[in-house]
Amino acid sequence: MGKGGQPRRAQAHDGELGAAVARAQDGDEAAFAVAYRLVQPRLLGYVRGLVGDDAEDVTSDAWLEIARDLGRFKGDGAGFRGWTATIARHRALDHLRRQRARPRPSTLEQDVLDLPGPQSTHDQALEAISTERALELVAGLPRDQAEAVLLRVVVGLDGPAAARVLGKRPGAVRTAAYRGLKRLARQLNAESVTDAASRTLGESK
Repeated sequence: MGKGGQPRRAQAHDGELGAAVARAQDGDEAAFAVAYRLVQPRLLGYVRGLVGDDAEDVTSDAWLEIARDLGRFKGDGAGFRGWTATIARHRALDHLRRQRARPRPSTLEQDVLDLPGPQSTHDQALEAISTERALELVAGLPRDQAEAVLLRVVVGLDGPAAARVLGKRPGAVRTAAYRGLKRLARQLNAESVTDAASRTLGESK
């Protein structure tokens, strides 16, 4: 999110991330710090979308588990982002269960849906707003749509990787992400119209 499309920037760092993780698995603490720096901002954004103000505590718990189990991880930089997101999601769900907060109900998603191209208007609209505002909007989505958007846009995972984190079929995750982004685009368009009307009324006084 934010300006310019973070998912693409996240993927651009996957080579550096993969190399850092490999060195960290050999005991290089500085390399682990590099991996943390590359992953943490988006991971925190994802968890914040799940648990709100408790995100930092939950993410810290996740990193303790990540550090403990690092030797078990096998894969590249993109795989590491997916692995850390899975761990963070489990800790977030544990936190919600402890708080006795149940996930918001959502409608069943269909697997088959015509998806827009990579330069769709709702993707562009989402990239044009701040991360903070985007997370506020995402929090209002049905839970499956919110998680799909967070994993695809904030964490920067591709469809299959996001599906593995959520334990769903890639088609269901693509559909949820598309519907979530479409809903966000409608909200952004409505806000733009409202802002423009407010400015017009102000100028007419």
